[in-house]
This record gives sequence, structure tokens and C-alpha cells, in this order.
Amino acid sequence: MTENTATKDMASQPVSADDLKALDDRLSKRFIELDPDGYFLIYLDREQGLICAKHFTNFINDKGLACDPATGKPLPTRGKVERTASRLYTGRTAKELCIAIFEDADQPCPISFLDHAAYLGREFVRAEIALISGADYIQD
Repeated sequence: MTENTATKDMASQPVSADDLKALDDRLSKRFIELDPDGYFLIYLDREQGLICAKHFTNFINDKGLACDPATGKPLPTRGKVERTASRLYTGRTAKELCIAIFEDADQPCPISFLDHAAYLGREFVRAEIALISGADYIQD
């Protein structure tokens, strides 16, 4: 069976929300190389009707760990970390937020890896859906 035939066969099958969630959960556990240009914390400002993305700078050490440029120490993966964001991006929609981050001619793009850009696009869409529906949003 060719890939094209397999895709056609799969298209004729009903889509299960549980199967899609299981696939998404499995894909979320794959290894992703950290972006040396930094990371984002995404949240909603429901009062203002905005999707917010705080950008934080970091560098990746020789062990592959994200480190604080000010201290040189690895950033903890659990618990609260007190850091100052390098920039706050906001938008009413995922598209508006992506345009602010990727197309601002006055600022260099704070993303160097395409998989990081794709991840952010997916997260911004999830945040937009949560903003519209009133559902909770928790960044993946």
C-alpha cells in the first residue's frame, strides 16, 4: 500500500477525538531541541481579550540545557522562576500575535528554529480557541 492509498483509506474512517488526543499526547513527549534565542510563556488576558506571549532570552549550554544569560545557571524546569521578560507580545487572534512576533520590521525575530515557530503557532491557536470559548488555557 502506498502512502497516498493509506491516506485515502484513513480519510474514509471516522475521526475519534480520543484517538487524536492520544496521538497529540504521544507527539508532545518527543525530544525537541531548545531554541537558543529563548522561550515564551503564553497566557490569556481575558479582561483585555488578548493572547499574551512573554519572551525570555536564554542560551543553551554544552549539556543542552537552557541557561539564564544573567547568571549562567540552568533554568529550572519545575517551580516558579523569577525572570524579567525581554518583551511582551499581544494579539486578539493567533494570526495577529504571529504577525507581531514574526513580521515586526523594527525588531529581530526572537525565534531561530522552525519547529519552535510551528509549536508557537499551534499554541496560539489553542489559546485563541480558549479565549473565544471561555475554556481554560494551559500551555503545552
